[in-house]
Amino acid sequence: MEVIKASNRKINSVAVLGSGIMGSRLACHFANIGLKVFLLDIVPFDLTDEEKDDPKARNRIVNAALKTALKSNPSPVYSKDIAKNITTGNFDDDMQWLSKVDWTVEAVIENLKIKKQVFEKVEMHRKPGTLVTSNTSGIPISMMLEGRSEEFQAHFCGSHFFNPPRYLRLLEIIPTAKTDPEVTTFLMRYGDLFLGKQTVLCKDTPAFIANRIGVFSIMAIFHLMQEMDLTVEEVDAISGPVSGRPKSATFRTCDLVGIDTLVKVAQGVGQNCPEDEAKDLFEIPSFVQKMVENEWFGDKTRQGFYKKSKDENGKRLIKALDIKTFEYKPKTSPRFESIGAARKVDSLPHKLKILAKGTDKASMFFNTLNMRVFAYSSNRIPEIADHLYQIDDAMRAGFGWELGPFETWDILGVQRVVDTMQSENIQPNQWVIDMLSSGASSFYKTENGARYFYNVNNKSYEIIPGSKESIALNNYRNNDLVWGNKGASLHDIGDAVLCLEFHTKMNAIGSEILQGINKSIDIAEKQNWKGVVIGNDAQNFSAGANLAMMLMLAIEQEYDELNMAIRYFQNTVMRLRYSSVPVVMAPHGLTLGGGCEMSLHADATLASAETYIGLVEFGAGLIPGGGGTKEFVVRTSDGFYTGDPQLPALQERFTTIATAKVATSGYEAFDIGVLHSDKDSVVINQSRLIAEAKNKVVELSNSGYSRPVEREDIMVLGQTALGTMYAGIEAFGISGFASEHDQKIAKKLAFVMAGGDLSQPTEVSEQYLLDLEREAFLSLLGERKTLERIQHILKTGKPLRN
Repeated sequence: MEVIKASNRKINSVAVLGSGIMGSRLACHFANIGLKVFLLDIVPFDLTDEEKDDPKARNRIVNAALKTALKSNPSPVYSKDIAKNITTGNFDDDMQWLSKVDWTVEAVIENLKIKKQVFEKVEMHRKPGTLVTSNTSGIPISMMLEGRSEEFQAHFCGSHFFNPPRYLRLLEIIPTAKTDPEVTTFLMRYGDLFLGKQTVLCKDTPAFIANRIGVFSIMAIFHLMQEMDLTVEEVDAISGPVSGRPKSATFRTCDLVGIDTLVKVAQGVGQNCPEDEAKDLFEIPSFVQKMVENEWFGDKTRQGFYKKSKDENGKRLIKALDIKTFEYKPKTSPRFESIGAARKVDSLPHKLKILAKGTDKASMFFNTLNMRVFAYSSNRIPEIADHLYQIDDAMRAGFGWELGPFETWDILGVQRVVDTMQSENIQPNQWVIDMLSSGASSFYKTENGARYFYNVNNKSYEIIPGSKESIALNNYRNNDLVWGNKGASLHDIGDAVLCLEFHTKMNAIGSEILQGINKSIDIAEKQNWKGVVIGNDAQNFSAGANLAMMLMLAIEQEYDELNMAIRYFQNTVMRLRYSSVPVVMAPHGLTLGGGCEMSLHADATLASAETYIGLVEFGAGLIPGGGGTKEFVVRTSDGFYTGDPQLPALQERFTTIATAKVATSGYEAFDIGVLHSDKDSVVINQSRLIAEAKNKVVELSNSGYSRPVEREDIMVLGQTALGTMYAGIEAFGISGFASEHDQKIAKKLAFVMAGGDLSQPTEVSEQYLLDLEREAFLSLLGERKTLERIQHILKTGKPLRN
C-alpha cells in the first residue's frame, strides 16, 4: 500500500457528510477557499408517497440546513457567490459522489454506531488514497476504525474544527496508531496554509486538547465562584477581556456553546479519565444540574446564565441568573479596585500583573483560578500533548484566550507563581520544578525574532515548528528598535525589510502614526532598505483617524490647524504611493476610514481573510478626506473604456462611499472596489500575514521597483455627472431615505467625485482632487450636525442619523 507524499497531495474537492450546524458551516468554509464541495445528509423519514421520487423532497434536510447557514449572522461565507461551489445531496442517492473527491469529512451526530455505519458506506464509494476524517469532538478516533480496511485506516484521522469554522481558528488533528504519518503531515500543513487554521497535533485522548483544558477551566470557575460567593456578573467581569479572555467571558460563552453541551463534555472527561487528578472538579455543580433539568441551556432555549427581556416601556433588558435563588435579576456592572486599575493600562501583560498583585476579591479569584489551570495544564504533558506550545496554541485558537496558560504563567513569573502555588498546596507537575532547578526560568524565550519553547522531553529550548513561516512582532520587541515614538514602532524584520507597527488606542491614526509612516519611508530610502511593511499584531489594524482630536479642534474652530492636519494626512498617503521603495499594507480586523485610505494608496495590500474594511466617514457626517474620495475617482477613471457610458461606474463608487459600505471579508473588499485585483491579494491565515507582506516587499524590490509617476490624467465628468447625482440625492430626500444633513454630505461628495462644476469631462491631477476633497471635509467639520454625529460615535460607537 502506497500513501501519497504530503508534498504531492492536492485537494480540489471535498465531501461533508452531515449538514447540521457544524457540517453546513464546514461546507461553507471549504467553499470559501474555492473548493468544489458536496454536502450530504439523510433522506427525510416522513416523505409522502408522492415525495419519494422527488429530488427536492429527498434533499429537504440538507437544503434547509444550508439555507439556514447562509442566512446566519455572522455569515459563514466570505461573499454571497461562494454558495455556488456547494452541491447538496443525500446518503441514499448520492454517495457515489465520494469517488470524485479528495477528502471526505464526517460531521454526523455524535453517536459511534451511526458514524460506523456512515464509514461503511464511505468505504464502498471512496477512491483509494483519498482522505477521510471525523469531526467528532469527543468519541475516540481509534474506536471508529473497527471493520475498516488497512488502506482506509492509513488515510483516516480526526479533524476537529471549532464552531463557527470560518471564525474560530483551531483545527485539532488527531491521528491514530494506524494513520500514515504523511496524512498527518499533509493535514497539519493544509489546515494552516489553505484553511487559515492554527493546526494543533493532538493525542487521541478524551476531549483532545482545547476542550480538555477549556472545560476544566470552566468547571474550576463554577466551583470557585461558589467557594468565594461570587455572582455571575462578577465572574464575567474578572474572566473577560481584562484578563485576556473573550468579551463573552465565562457565562456568556456557556450560553453560546450550550450548557447541555458543556455538561456532556465535562461528564465525558469525568467518566473516561479515572486517573485525572482533578476528576472531582468535573462533577457538575448542583446549580448547573438544575439548569439542565429546567432546560435552561443558553441561547438555544433563550435563557441560561443570562436572559433577555423587555421592561414596561419595551426597552430591552439583560437579566442575570442568581444561582442561589434561581431568579433572574437586572444585570449589574460589578466594581473591583484591581479591575479598575488594570483597565487603565493598554498592555495585557501589564493588566495581568496588576490583577495578580491586587488584594481584593477579583485578584484572589484571578490568582486561584490561574494556579489551578496552570497546575492542571502542566499535568497534561505528555498525556494530551507532547509539548507545552500545543496547549497554548489550542487555547488561543479554540477558546479565544489572548494568551495560553504557559504564556500567562511566564508573564506572572514562573518561580513566583510556583512559590505561591506550593504555599496554597497546589502542586505543578515535577517537570516544572525540574525546569526551574536547571536554571531555565521561563517556558518561552525569543532570540533574533524567533520564538523558542522549553521541550519537556529533552529539557532544552527548541524553536517552535513552523514559526519561521510566520512573523510575530512580539518576537522583535526585545530587539533594538530602528525608530519609534508613542504611537508607532519600526522593526527590522529581516531581509532588509522594515515593519511599522501602530500601537495607539484602537490604532487610531493621529500625528504620531503619520510621523511614523513618513519617518519609516525616509529611513528605508536613505539607508538602502528594500521597503516597508505596515502591519501589526493587534486585534484590529486601525479604527480610522483620530475623531476625538478632530472634534476638539472643530469645536474650538481651529480651522487652520485642521487644514494642516488634513493636508498632513493627504501628503502622507501620497508618500505611500510615491516613495522610491515599495510599501505594502497588511490590514486585518477593523480597517476603517483612514486605515482603508492608507490601504488604497500602498504599492500592494495583503489583507487577512477576516478584514472588515471600508470608507465609513459618511456615518460621522464627513466624506473621506485622506485621499479616499480622490482614489475612488482615480479607479473609476482608470476603468473607463471607449464607448463606456461612464456615469454608472461613478455612481456605483459614489454609492459605496455614501452608504459607508464595509466589506465583511478580504474577498468582499474586491467586490466593493477597496482592494484592486492588479496589485492586492488575500492571506487566509492571519498569522502568516506580515510574513507574506514582507515577501511581497522583497518581490517588488527585486523586480526593479521604481517610484511611480504622479497622475495628471484622471478623467472627471463635471456637470455631466453633477446634475444626475444631485437629482438622485434630492429624490432620496423626498422619499425619506436621506435626512437634510445626509443630502448636504452627499452633495459635497458628489461635487468632489465629479471633479467640481466643470462644463465638460476633463483630465485633472490628483492634487486637484485632493484639494477639493480637503475643502469639502473642512466645510463639513464646520457643521453642527456633523459635530453631533462625531460626538455620538465617540460616546456610543454607533452612527447618529440627524
